[in-house]
Amino acid sequence: MTLSDAERWNERYLQDERFATFTQPRPFLVENARFLPDSGLALDIAMGLGGNAGFLLERGLRVLGVDISWVAVQRARRQHPGLMAVTADLNHFHLPDQAFDVIVNFYYLQRDLWVAYQRLLRPGGVLIIETLTMDMLSLHPETDPKYLLRPGELREAFSGWEILVYREGWVESRAGQPQAVASLVARKR
Repeated sequence: MTLSDAERWNERYLQDERFATFTQPRPFLVENARFLPDSGLALDIAMGLGGNAGFLLERGLRVLGVDISWVAVQRARRQHPGLMAVTADLNHFHLPDQAFDVIVNFYYLQRDLWVAYQRLLRPGGVLIIETLTMDMLSLHPETDPKYLLRPGELREAFSGWEILVYREGWVESRAGQPQAVASLVARKR
């Protein structure tokens, strides 16, 4: 991410009401809460306004949220006083090895982070990811394909993990629109 990415996201959070729904947890996280530990430290990648982070806090986890938007981080902190949150570019932000019990990553695709997740999670740690797939091009052909998963790519990337839940297909977005996604819950061996 770059400064222009930060500016673009800050503007979205300041001007676009559609992003107000980011204060709610993602349905896939809520549906799979049974796999979350009762305590420990969670990392929320590209946390936005903290909807997922707030859900994890309510479940008894301590949460570190990272986002490039200072607007999102400030709003998330106000909404969730127990949240540890930082404004950072994930390309230039170091996190400690085996520090986390949970990592959540929703609708942010940075493939080189996938290797880091193995290093960041403690043994038995849980990873929950959901992001868009190439099928979205049928609705939004202007989307840059580098931000979309190829068929089976997510499952293959975590094939050495214990895959607890995997789905790939169409779901309804928060705005009621169809979205093509791949979703994964996996445990580090």
